[in-house]
Amino acid sequence: MVKDKKITQNYFRNEKKTYFCPQILKTMTEDSQFVLDEATESMDNTIKHLEHEFQGIRAGKASPAMLNGVMVEYYGTTVPIEQTANIGCTDARMIVVQPFDKSALGNIAKAILNANLGFNPINNGEILRIAVPALTEERRRDLVKRTKTAAEEAKVGIRGIRRNANDDAKKLEKDVISEDESKLLQEEIQKLTDKYIKKIDDLTELKSKDILTV
Repeated sequence: MVKDKKITQNYFRNEKKTYFCPQILKTMTEDSQFVLDEATESMDNTIKHLEHEFQGIRAGKASPAMLNGVMVEYYGTTVPIEQTANIGCTDARMIVVQPFDKSALGNIAKAILNANLGFNPINNGEILRIAVPALTEERRRDLVKRTKTAAEEAKVGIRGIRRNANDDAKKLEKDVISEDESKLLQEEIQKLTDKYIKKIDDLTELKSKDILTV
């Protein structure tokens, strides 16, 4: 294998192909690395948001995460339900909400109803009990569709981050970095994109299996 004079030090060519040398990352400029780091952080946040979305899509058994996103009127302000009570499960079909202040029980119950989660909390004056009904086959299929929709939205977000990062790489090429480094940076951005798209696919598969498991 010989080095081609027309190729930068980061690439090597034999008679048929040009090869990328991984060590080149060590010589990437700070500007390029910043673009890559920023894209990584944004994609991480997209995955975190998707995981939060999936927590709100209930499978067959009770989970405190089913109440994620419920907002409660509490001392004159609107706050997440977890800031007003301890939430736990006594078994696979029962969620228990124990308020920090018993006087807030009514508002918490109202918030759960208004969230349209299909739950009917029972207030015994001390705690709220929420029976989680078993999912029908039709409901399970609907939840799988919802899961896939959330996953597709996350993929759109990842591709948007890729587009912005590639735009940044092209802008750097005009003023700061070489054409070869810009090409390398865009290749690394694509690898990053593929990695996070696969993460989304893996999370979606696991969530779908969880929903469909009776």
